[in-house]
Amino acid sequence: MGRPTPTTPTTPTTPTTPTTPTTEATTRPARPARPAARSHPSRPGRPGAGGPRRPRLGVANPRRRARLLLVVAMFVFTIFAGQLLRVQAFDASSVASAAEFNRLRTVVTPAVRGEILDTNGVVLASSVERKTVTVDQTALPSYSRVIAKKRVTVGVVGAAEVLAPLLGTTPAALVTQLTGTARYRVVAKDVTPLVWRQIAALGIPGVYSETTTKRVYPTSLSTASVVGFLANDNQDGGGIEWTQRAALAGTPGKQVYEQARSGQMIPWAEQQNVPAVAGKNVTLTIDADLQWVAQNAIANTVTTSGALSGYVVVQEVKTGKLRAVASYPTFDPTNIRGATPFQLQNHAFADTYEPGSTGKVMSMATAIELGQISPTTSLIVPNRLPRGGVSFKDDVDHPTLNLTVAGALAMSSNIGTMLATEAVPPPTLESYFRNFGIGTKPGTGFTSESAGIFAKSTDWSPSQRYNILFGQGYSLNAIQATGVYQTLANGGVRIPPSIVESTTDADGTVTPAAAPQGQRVVSADTATKVSQMLEEVVGPSGTAPKAKIDGYRVAGKTGTANRYDDAVKGYSGYTASFIGYAPADAPKYVISVTLQRPVQGHFGGMLGAPIFQKVMTYLLQKNQIAPSGQIAPVIPLSSTAGWDPNDPAVLNGEKRN
Repeated sequence: MGRPTPTTPTTPTTPTTPTTPTTEATTRPARPARPAARSHPSRPGRPGAGGPRRPRLGVANPRRRARLLLVVAMFVFTIFAGQLLRVQAFDASSVASAAEFNRLRTVVTPAVRGEILDTNGVVLASSVERKTVTVDQTALPSYSRVIAKKRVTVGVVGAAEVLAPLLGTTPAALVTQLTGTARYRVVAKDVTPLVWRQIAALGIPGVYSETTTKRVYPTSLSTASVVGFLANDNQDGGGIEWTQRAALAGTPGKQVYEQARSGQMIPWAEQQNVPAVAGKNVTLTIDADLQWVAQNAIANTVTTSGALSGYVVVQEVKTGKLRAVASYPTFDPTNIRGATPFQLQNHAFADTYEPGSTGKVMSMATAIELGQISPTTSLIVPNRLPRGGVSFKDDVDHPTLNLTVAGALAMSSNIGTMLATEAVPPPTLESYFRNFGIGTKPGTGFTSESAGIFAKSTDWSPSQRYNILFGQGYSLNAIQATGVYQTLANGGVRIPPSIVESTTDADGTVTPAAAPQGQRVVSADTATKVSQMLEEVVGPSGTAPKAKIDGYRVAGKTGTANRYDDAVKGYSGYTASFIGYAPADAPKYVISVTLQRPVQGHFGGMLGAPIFQKVMTYLLQKNQIAPSGQIAPVIPLSSTAGWDPNDPAVLNGEKRN
């Protein structure tokens, strides 16, 4: 049996609209036609309208308005969603970084500057903690404190009243600093930690501190010209503070933290702390006690003699180490505002001057080294000696003298020195002088260290070729002059001077300074002969008997030179000096004393020798140096009978005129 096939009514109950035949894949039932309008029993149509009509949808229609609002709301929320997607997805990192940046505060932690110590560990310069007090002016109005058991908002005026006594000012002056809209303002510097703790205990909102340091100098004026100073804001300004600034400074650290809108640190927020690295301690070769003795001695003599300036240099013979470099006038390193540039210098390093007779030892040593003379070589010394178009003379007029080379040096005769050394060829003389350290910086690295002036021998004028022999025609500084005598005291070996002994890291690691390399300038025999002649200078017939020290053999030389003054572009006044060492038979220390433009006297034997005697006596006693065990050999200085003028071994100035 087959499935019954439904029958289609032959007469449709409603009219249909013919459809266009389509393929089976795209055919869908046709939508029945809308029946014609007809009246509704309960809603009669309007007259003439042919029956009731559907209401028109306008703006005022609630359904249309709801749909419009829904669309607008969805549009707005879409924008918000897109913005949220951008912030939280695409730009999340940059937005978070910007927000964090606005909350971050970076505080630089200054590195503690290293100490400067003397050779025995005495502190010459160190740093102490200080605070810089700052305020956020927008937070201060909320300050309140308990008054009569009630908390009262006292604001800026109340804050000024309690802060002023601690900061050493008046409330009226402080109110102007605390009032305003600045989020950061410095109100006080150089505040001690004790005072800051008292300020912090007040609990004033918006009052903060920054840690700083202040430099202190326990030995003050006595070592100021060596140690140097720090200018404003702890900027190194001179001396060791300047030359060793890289070692002393250290590396600053920083603290980065998030802060609330009130300015307070957010405790649980992420923080970054890079610790500061303290500077290295610098140990000098200077002995603070010796420096004090030398400083006081030169200060007294500069004052009493009316000199422009003066300096004392003490150098250890075997090592070249500078044990004292005193310079006067000096300054207070904790208050440099009142100091002049002249006072801030260490003139032993900076001043250049013609040495005068203290330079004669180089000419003598060169001629002895070349075998041209000996200490006992005979000289006939006239009152005048024409050379290079100039008639040379000694300090005072005298009859013709019969002197030995040792006698010419002991009596500081310019003419005798010229006769004894003029046979040395200029290029050879220049070479020996340069080996003694003339014309080049001493090499200590000290600020303002000068090289002096020493021309090439090919550029010497006819007269300069001769006055160089007795200490004129070139210039040097006191460190170089001291080094010449260190060379002779050390058996002819020059050791470059040094002033820094070592540096010490924060972890205690000590790094010694590189030891200077010695250079032989003359033989030990030549050095001994010159040294024996220098002992005669301190003897009864010499120019420096005031340098004598009981029980010790002393060798030394006086100098009195015309002083060139840049201000007048010519010679004005004198340079008075004395340089010596002791014990002469086993030298330990060299001391040079120099005074510039003294008024009350100008001879090195009168002004410089007593200072040498005082400082050297202290030094020998402090270091328990044993007295000399041998008597100094006697070298003849002159002949009362006279020398044979026809003897070819006699250097006869009268015949050479």
